[in-house]
Amino acid sequence: MEQLLQWDQDLFQLINGAWRSALLDFLAPLWRDKRFWIPLYFVLAGYAVWKFRAKAVWFLLLLVIAVGISDTLSSRVLKPAVARLRPCNDAEMQPDVHLLVHCGSGYSFTSSHAANHFAVAAYLFMTLGILHRRARWLWWLWAASVAYAQVYVGVHYPGDIFGGALLGTGIGFLIAGLYLRRRDISAFS
Repeated sequence: MEQLLQWDQDLFQLINGAWRSALLDFLAPLWRDKRFWIPLYFVLAGYAVWKFRAKAVWFLLLLVIAVGISDTLSSRVLKPAVARLRPCNDAEMQPDVHLLVHCGSGYSFTSSHAANHFAVAAYLFMTLGILHRRARWLWWLWAASVAYAQVYVGVHYPGDIFGGALLGTGIGFLIAGLYLRRRDISAFS
């Protein structure tokens, strides 16, 4: 376990230190900010209403439920249970952390940003992916880039991201499976 934690710290130092750039110093704080993505969420909701009409209520409700479950499990169950300090709050790591946003006082594992964005990505991959097969992979790229930004700005270790991504992906697939079972594929026509 010690070796795994050391690798996690080493990878954090690469992403947050050696791999820094002026462009990412500007973009990463914006990219990981949930408010930055509000226009995307409105476009997604509008698309769902346009495409699915009345069925959009279930589609959007279950998407919100997926995020709610992932956020609750990450923030209120796993973080207090694991109680891992954020790199920006860890006295050993703090001097070397290139912090670009407010550190926060909460724990680090799992990353709720990663859990929530991967829940959305998994849900949309499974549901909208039926309609847009070639573009469905973009949801994974989007979630991964938001998660990477969490490490880049100094508030999470890569292991926190990995744990959050696994949690969110599992929940997103589970909720999408419920939606797809409740609605046959003709719901997308």
